[in-house]
Parts: sequence; structure tokens; C-alpha cells
Amino acid sequence: IEVSTGSSYEKLLEKGSVIPDFETRKQMVLGEIKKAVASTDFDQEAEVFIDDGLLTTVTNLVEIPFGVCGRFDDKFLELPDEVLVTSMRQHQKYFPVIDQKGALLPGFVAVNNTQVTNPELTREGHERVLRARLEDAYFFFESDKKIQLADRIEQLSGIIFQAKLGSIKEKTERIVKLTRLLCEGLNPDATDAACRAALLCKADLISDMVGEFPSLQGLMGGAYAAHDHENEAVSVAIKEHYMPLRADSPLPSSPEGTLVGMADRIDTIAGCFGIGQEPTGTADPFGLRRLSLAVIHLIEKSGYVLSLKDIFQKALALYGERVNGSSDTVDMIMEFIKRRFINDCVRRGMDSRAVDAVTSVIFSDVNDCLERIEALSELRQDATFDVLAGSFKRIRNIVKDNRETAVDPTLFSEAAEEDLWSLFSEIKVVVEDRLENNDYRGSLRSMLALKDPVDRFFDDVMVMTDDERVRDNRLNILTSIGNLILAVGDISKMHTD
Repeated sequence: IEVSTGSSYEKLLEKGSVIPDFETRKQMVLGEIKKAVASTDFDQEAEVFIDDGLLTTVTNLVEIPFGVCGRFDDKFLELPDEVLVTSMRQHQKYFPVIDQKGALLPGFVAVNNTQVTNPELTREGHERVLRARLEDAYFFFESDKKIQLADRIEQLSGIIFQAKLGSIKEKTERIVKLTRLLCEGLNPDATDAACRAALLCKADLISDMVGEFPSLQGLMGGAYAAHDHENEAVSVAIKEHYMPLRADSPLPSSPEGTLVGMADRIDTIAGCFGIGQEPTGTADPFGLRRLSLAVIHLIEKSGYVLSLKDIFQKALALYGERVNGSSDTVDMIMEFIKRRFINDCVRRGMDSRAVDAVTSVIFSDVNDCLERIEALSELRQDATFDVLAGSFKRIRNIVKDNRETAVDPTLFSEAAEEDLWSLFSEIKVVVEDRLENNDYRGSLRSMLALKDPVDRFFDDVMVMTDDERVRDNRLNILTSIGNLILAVGDISKMHTD
């Protein structure tokens, strides 16, 4: 094809059966898919399940699309849906056919990279290729079902999790212990089912099906657990414990799946940091960034009150002498997860200054931090808040490293310091009570009343006086006020200069 002018480029390519524009080609692919399924009789209304990722892939693979709809034997519908979809979508780039309720039908649509002159012959070719894959999957499925998941656990000792951290069987044992610890503190009613799921959650790694389709790990475990007549909560938890797969992927629907998923990821993160295998700027072989974000989202979604620092200390202890379980390792893990938390909060549109104000002071309980961030973001709209934030910034600059909070009222010589201390003493009781109940909004609103007395204190009182006892007393007043405000967050970081 010879192109004489730029403006004729697309038209000339189209005459040569090449559609250069992606969006045009994408719409043609969609049109071909719909036309193909409409021309095939499934004895009921049928449509195609459109996966956006597959649609993009197929659009990029074809120059001019032509769709054909094929069928497969009904017996293959006995396979778990995920097996069928993976066989069609991942390996063959086929689109599954579904009914009006979303259930799979024995059909698929293949999009060819050329205009087909004999659609029937092309359809038969696609059916033959898919049939061979599905026959293999069917054989694996039937073969795997002959051995119960519980009978596969011992074989996990032959799969290495990480050379220094032992086998998958050893990892499974740690996951069970971590799951039990999590259940005891977060959801005792889920203990039995969650611990059973934890015991079985990696057993499908031994199966032929997962050996052929690694992306089905967990999903097949859930299917085999159901076949073995395990409790439904157990099979669902096994199926869901790898969720979420990515940052914005669906989360587990069950508490058991959530707890096992948390335990699995916490064990991996602790182990890798414990042997010095933390991520670098260029390498993250165990996907610890993704795992950390998943832990954060699982905790947030469940509303659990959990000290990450405590659970990672316990997770490291379960490794014994295999890892460095020192407080330095725990601190490294906490700093790593905190960075993921901060980035995620900002990515989701939270007030970056509020996020910084909270995480610079405290980070261990994800949901507690989120409540603080929300309270600070809301109160920031109040004009009084920015003035108080500015005053607090001034307090921080004056008190510097002072940690003393003992105040002697007999040393007061100015009305402003008497008034401030009197009001602060009243507010402190109210705020501490509200903090006990995690009422951060109420605590902050109470502290807003300190704005005017603090301003008068700075206007009327010389803090750095020559009298050392009086100077220290005044510094202690400011330190006490600063500590109370810091109990929510470092609001100086939210001050607008």
C-alpha cells in the first residue's frame, strides 16, 4: 500500500483490510461478537460476557475482525465456571456465552484476524482446539476429586515457599496459628471454619488442575472443598482468601476468607522482612507492596480494630530462629506499610495534609487512622481550625524537646495563663473521655475552644522569661496543650501559611 498523503492514510489501509484506528476496530469487534452470538441458537436468549481486558487484547490482535460463535459439549458445564472461562479467555482469547442471568452456556465467540470465507469451517477449527483444552481440564477435575484436600496437605512439604522460610506446609501451619490469633481478637465465632480453611487453603497447589492453570489456585481449592463436603464457610474462605488480586479488585465476601487472607499475607510480609528480603526500588519478587495494600483494604472493609504492630510481632515469632524478629524488623515493616497506606489514601482523594497529620503521629490501627483523617478533614472546613493549627505550630516551635507537663498554678502571674490553664483543665477531662470512645470529631471541636485563650496567652505572656521556674512552668502549659492535640494528630501540618 502506497500512501501519498497523510490524510489518505486511514482510508488506504481500510481498503487493504486493515483498520488502523483502535476505537473503530474495538467497535467492530463488539459488533462482530454480538452478530455471531445472535446467529447461533442456544434455545434461549444468549449474550456474550465482555471482559474489558480481553476486549482490549483482542482489538490489538486483529487488523479487521470477523466473529464466529462455536459450541462445546454440555458435559463441560460440570466444570467450575472459572475453569471454563480461563480455558476460553486466557488461553484461546475466546469470549464466553452466557444466559440472561449470567450463567454460562455451552458456547463461545472467537474473533478472527481476517474476513472469513468459510465460517463453518472456521467455527469447527475453533471448537476442535477448545475441545482438546476442555477435555484435559475435565480429566484433571475428575482425577483431582479422587483425592481429598485434607489428604494432600502432607505433600505440601515438597513445595518450597522460600529457601530460608521453609515449605508451603510450614507456611500453612503458621497461617493456621495466625488465623486463630486473628479470630480470637476480631471474630471468635469464625474461629473453627477459618482455621479449617487455613489448614486446607494451599492444598490445591498439589492438584493437576492448578498445575495446568496456576491462576485457578484458591478457586479450585474452594471447589474441591465443596466436593469433599467441607462446611460451606470453609470452601468459600478457601476460594476467597487470595482476594483482592489487585488494588481495586473485589474483596472477600466472608469473614473467614478475610481472616485467612490477612493471615496468609501477614505471614509472607513478616517472613520476607525477617530475612532481609524487603522490596527495593527495582525489585519486589514476592509482591509485598501489593500484599500490604491488600491487608490494609481487608482490615478497612471489615472494620476490624487491629494493632498491626502487635500482629507482626507475633507473626515474626512464629518463624522462630529462621528470621530476625527484632523490634527493628517490626519498625521496618510498619514504616513500609505506612507508606502504602499514605499513598493509597492520597490516591483515593483524601486530604493529604490530614493524612500526614495523623500518620506522622500514629500508625498501627488502620481504621482508627481513617477515623482520625476523616475527622481532621471535616474540621478543616472550620475557619477556627486553621487558626488553632497555626497556634499549635507555634507551640511546637516554642516547646521544642520539652516533655515535662507538671504545672504549678502558684507560679502564675498573668491572667492569660490562669485563664488558659483553667479552661484547658476542663477541656482535657472532656477530650480524654471522648478519645476513649474514638470520638475524634468531638475531641477536636472541644479543643477549638482553646483558640482564643491560646492567642491571648501568646499576646500577654512572655514564655521565655528570665525566671527559670516560671519559664519551665509556662513551657509545661504549652506542652500539655500540645500533647492533648497530638492525641488526635499533628494539626500543625494542616496550617495554611
